[in-house]
Amino acid sequence: MKAIVTVTGKDKVGIIAETSAECSKRNANIVDISQTVMREFFAMIMLVDLEGLNCDFKTFADEMQSLGKDKGVDIRVMHEDIFNSMHRI
Repeated sequence: MKAIVTVTGKDKVGIIAETSAECSKRNANIVDISQTVMREFFAMIMLVDLEGLNCDFKTFADEMQSLGKDKGVDIRVMHEDIFNSMHRI
């Protein structure tokens, strides 16, 4: 099972490092990553493999969102099922 993690906000040092460290802590493997800085704004999308996740999905999503609040960025985790169901419409 996979998830999409998005991170948006004002650019600052350590966003990628802190986000990837939280993924590592929960054994979520980053499969692909794309990031850009548009003037002073940061945007990142990660494809994360959750097969080895050491907690439930909700806990992972909540912890990532909490990290974002602590760091002043918006972090959202969306399960692949959301995208798979959209394709069927």
